Amino acid sequence: MDFLTAAVLGLVQGLTEFLPISSSAHVSIVGRLLGQDDPGAAFTAITQLGTEAAVLIYFRRDIVRIVGRWSASLVGRLPRNDPDALLGWWVILGTIPIAVLGLLLQDRIETQFRSLWITATMLLVFSFVILAAERVGAQRRQLTDLTWRHGLAFGFWQALALVPGVSRSGGTIAGGLFMGFTREAAARYSFLLAIPAVLASGGLQVAKVVTGDAIGSGTAWGPIWLATGIAFLVGYAVIAWFMRYITTHTFTPFMVYRIVLALVLFGLLGFGVLEA
Repeated sequence: MDFLTAAVLGLVQGLTEFLPISSSAHVSIVGRLLGQDDPGAAFTAITQLGTEAAVLIYFRRDIVRIVGRWSASLVGRLPRNDPDALLGWWVILGTIPIAVLGLLLQDRIETQFRSLWITATMLLVFSFVILAAERVGAQRRQLTDLTWRHGLAFGFWQALALVPGVSRSGGTIAGGLFMGFTREAAARYSFLLAIPAVLASGGLQVAKVVTGDAIGSGTAWGPIWLATGIAFLVGYAVIAWFMRYITTHTFTPFMVYRIVLALVLFGLLGFGVLEA
C-alpha cells in the first residue's frame, strides 16, 4: 500500500466511522476500487484508533467525569447509584458481548465476514432496521434512564458491527431508538461504548501486525500511521457535525445512501467489476 492510497483510506475512515453507514464497508470497497486487495481487518482496526482518539478528545469532559465518579464510588466516596458511576458500569457491561463474540468469531471476522456479498446484504438489510427503529422508537429516554438491561442490550447491538456493512454507530443507535432513547442519547452512548472495544481491538491488531500474525501484515507502518492520523483529524470534525445534525434531522438521508450503495455494490459484483 502506498502513501496516497493510505491517505484516501484514512479520509474514508474518518468520514464514515461515526455515521450510520459502516466505515469498515467503505474502507473495504474503496480499497478494492483503488486496485488494492481488501485492506483487511487489521488495517481497519488500527485506523479506527485514530477515530477513537477523536472520541476521547471530543468527549473528554464526559469521560473524565464518568471515570472519576465511577472510581470514587468504588472506594465509597460516592454512592454506588450515582448516575455517572452507573454509566461507567453500563459501559463495562455493554462491552462484554462484542469482546466475547469478537474473540469467538475472530477468524471469520478476518476472512468470511469480509465478503462484499455479505457487506452489500448488510448495508441493505440494516438500512430498513434503522428506518424502522426511527419510526417506532418513542425517543423519550435520556442517558440518566439507562439500566443494566439497556447497557447489555446496547452491547449486543454493537456486536452486530463485527459484520462489515452493519455500522457500529448504526447498530447501537438503532438499538437505542428501539428501546425508546433519543437520537442524541443513543449516539452519545454509542460513542462512549465504542471506546473500550475499539481500543482493545486496535491494540490487539497492532500486536498481531508487529508479530506478523495479522492478515495483511505486509502493509508498512508509514502508510498505516498516515491513514490513522488523517482518520483522527477528519473524524473529530465529523463528530462535531454529527452531534449537531441529529438534534434536528433524521437518519433517512443516510439510509437512502446505504440502499443505493448496496444496490450499486450488488451490480459491481454481479457484473464482475469487483471480486467478493
